[in-house]
Amino acid sequence: MNENKRDQPQLPIGDKIKYFRSQKGISTNKLANMAGISQSYLRDIEMGNKNPTIEILYLICQALDITILQFFDDRNSELISDDPLIQIIYQLSPKQKATLLAFLKTI
Repeated sequence: MNENKRDQPQLPIGDKIKYFRSQKGISTNKLANMAGISQSYLRDIEMGNKNPTIEILYLICQALDITILQFFDDRNSELISDDPLIQIIYQLSPKQKATLLAFLKTI
């Protein structure tokens, strides 16, 4: 079977969770609490010892304020890591993003 490299994620699931969690400045414990899962289970996922179900991944993405599509879109990882402004915006809460958007519309 010849797999297309484009169809393969650049990072394993656990590494992607760690990446998005660190971009948000959230600890493993806080993310686990926000997602409603145990810290040890999240740690096992991040270390690659366990694979999350789609339901668990959905809860983690909700806690990270991203969609499943954004999670699997490798272009988002490159964009966030390359642009310091986007890094700051990514760390904002939904309320802060709305405030920033309202401000930007006044310019």
